[in-house]
Amino acid sequence: MGPLGWLFDATLTIAGHDILWREIVGNLFGLASAVGGLRRRVWAWPVGIVGNVLLFTVFLGGVFHTPQQTDLYGQAGRQVFFVAVSVYGWVRWRQTQRAALEHGAPADTPAVVPRWAGPRGWVLIGSVAVLGTVGFAALFSALGSWGPWADAWIFVGSLLATYGMARGWIEFWLIWIAVDVVGVPLLVSAGYYPSAVLYVVYAGVVIYGFTVWLRARGEEPAVPAGERREVTA
Repeated sequence: MGPLGWLFDATLTIAGHDILWREIVGNLFGLASAVGGLRRRVWAWPVGIVGNVLLFTVFLGGVFHTPQQTDLYGQAGRQVFFVAVSVYGWVRWRQTQRAALEHGAPADTPAVVPRWAGPRGWVLIGSVAVLGTVGFAALFSALGSWGPWADAWIFVGSLLATYGMARGWIEFWLIWIAVDVVGVPLLVSAGYYPSAVLYVVYAGVVIYGFTVWLRARGEEPAVPAGERREVTA
């Protein structure tokens, strides 16, 4: 199969369980992206995309013949949408940072100023969370996904959290906590142990990130409000 084929299928055996290296590496990229998001750095987005591509192949266990042989369509599908939303976030944060630098902000200025989503944002989050979970649970159940309801919430909640991060909404950290609470039991039961461990570690990062963004919400924007229209839509 050649070196690339070997690298794609390489496994690590822990406590009698074969674990793909690409699941471990993909989750490490995801964790690095979370840390970048906590620090509000633009590089968090491309780093996250690399992890998404790797994990897409991991969660379609039956398609890519992973050790688990389990298809989590929600987990796999969200990686595709993650890439799309991450591109949006990447562009948005780069625009914000570029505008700040043009107005004399220091080179290490964070790419976004945290804020609450507000009533309209809460209605959006709540509506998408409920309707999206119900709709995707039905879809994933029809496809034969493992744990369709949990899989559906993880899928929808992850997209909401990623979108909220792109918008600079503080609530996105709270959504991630709700995703972790459901995600850990699902991943353990399906045999995706590195991903389950990451969710536990990620929960600690998320709680800390929430406190960091909460404290930063009163920061003065580096770009005057009247000149930020192109990045606030």
